[in-house]
Amino acid sequence: MTADGPSNFIRDIILDDLKTSKFQGRVHTRFPPEPNGYLHIGHAKSICLNFGLAAEFGGKTNLRFDDTNPEKEETEYVDSIMDNVKWLGFDWEDRLFYASDYFQQLYDWAVQLIKSGKAYVCDLTADQVRQYRGTLTEPGVESPYRNRTVEENLDLFERMKAGEFPDGSRTLRAKIDMASNNLNLRDPVMYRILHAEHHRTGDKWCIYPMYDYAHGQSDSIEGITHSICTLEFEDHRPLYDWYVEALGIYHPQQIEFDRLNLTYTLLSKRKLLTLVQEGRVRGWDDPRMPTLSGIRRRGYTPEALRNFCGAIGVSKTNGSIELGLLEHHVREDLNKRTPRVMAVLHPLRVVIDTYPEGQVEEMEAVNNPEDASMGTRKAPFSRVVYIEQDDFREVPPPKYFRLSPGREVRLRYGYLVTCTGVVKNEKGEVVEVHCTHDPATRGGNTPDGRRVKSTIHWVSAEHAVDAEVRLYDNLFSCENPGEVAEGQDFTANLNPHSLEVLKGCKLEPSLASAAVGNRYQFERLGYFSVDPDSAPGAPVFNRTVALRDTWARIVERERER
Repeated sequence: MTADGPSNFIRDIILDDLKTSKFQGRVHTRFPPEPNGYLHIGHAKSICLNFGLAAEFGGKTNLRFDDTNPEKEETEYVDSIMDNVKWLGFDWEDRLFYASDYFQQLYDWAVQLIKSGKAYVCDLTADQVRQYRGTLTEPGVESPYRNRTVEENLDLFERMKAGEFPDGSRTLRAKIDMASNNLNLRDPVMYRILHAEHHRTGDKWCIYPMYDYAHGQSDSIEGITHSICTLEFEDHRPLYDWYVEALGIYHPQQIEFDRLNLTYTLLSKRKLLTLVQEGRVRGWDDPRMPTLSGIRRRGYTPEALRNFCGAIGVSKTNGSIELGLLEHHVREDLNKRTPRVMAVLHPLRVVIDTYPEGQVEEMEAVNNPEDASMGTRKAPFSRVVYIEQDDFREVPPPKYFRLSPGREVRLRYGYLVTCTGVVKNEKGEVVEVHCTHDPATRGGNTPDGRRVKSTIHWVSAEHAVDAEVRLYDNLFSCENPGEVAEGQDFTANLNPHSLEVLKGCKLEPSLASAAVGNRYQFERLGYFSVDPDSAPGAPVFNRTVALRDTWARIVERERER
């Protein structure tokens, strides 16, 4: 988010607050993930928004873990979240906090609310609380325990903290309004009993605050000015305000914005966890997953994600963003930064009969036509090369201009060659193509000015590096994976062809020692990244995204109208 970038309603609010000195000219935001799973691309939008706005106005951003549910939280998730926020390019400096840092203060404030008659201990079960709550059209019913004395509530709450009562037997509830039109104000639960080991506080506590109670008070303690949340918290804002006002503490401003929804993608932690637990993906960092760990492994760049998040903007209405727009930004970024290399994923052997046996030439190949500073490399050329199976047809269909009997094509950076014959196996399949070459066309030039209609890539058979290549497609086969037929769940929409593993692919020798995480454009095929499964002499590549940019074509058509 830059000062000269497009505005949005949150930025406008901050500008107005700066004009009126509402927070003494301060801008202090926070990103408050729950450490109960891995961050996904939806979180990237929130991260970019919170850190970006603070940076634009010379402010600060805290990273605060909302660790109030010990049954689902793990240090593994904490470490992953910090790693991915840094990978995106953001730094919380010395401002790392946890809601658990404030457990004692939150408890003391709960006692204050009890003493002021604004909270009480309730013995209703969770099911009874829901029944008493009422509906959107019917008011709730007051708990029979609502009018306990302050002394009784203080005693019971202290005994809850001391561990005298079993899980679920009692809660602490705020005493607000059981007839409120906003269901969140119908005496919400503030604390529940939970005898569970916490990843930071161990067994010190057996009562834990609910998010709605911990949220605003944590913001207040940290001096947050603009507490930016997604739209599902809009109905919770009155409760956020009620708590800080009832306690008489510093009052941050909660602002809600639209969450990110992507076509062909699910961004539910619970459903993503199901995919991991059921073994439908290889883990949280499976390149098909929309987690930041997954898309990092797939080869996405943080710059592409930041550009995407900037492009989609911020609004007060939930909608759905085309996956093609995200892929467009990935291609746009990778096009500028990745070196071009030649790789053959479905190899077909080509013998150039007129090329001298044993001869090897070093052909000059451009590393990136978008960036001359990336220079050139040497690609070895020999008598036998591999080309893509799709680049040859014995009986070419109409408008097929690649290699076929009697047709001349250009081998990129190599020579012009003409097919003279084929070798077939017992099934009648072509397994080898024979060609002649024109020695005068070295480097792909045509001194006589003749034109050929196709240029194809190749890899020298003698020098080829064998590799495994994993072709990833959408994890789900329909635009809205959450829409399923009656009796089915979201897994019914999983794409059975979301991963294709190719063995024995042939890569040019410059990739023999490619480091894990390095990104390349395989010419004519797409963008690829070196996977951590790689071993010396056995590289593994993930396809990050194919070359075809559907989104760019859509935008171009719109401009032409």
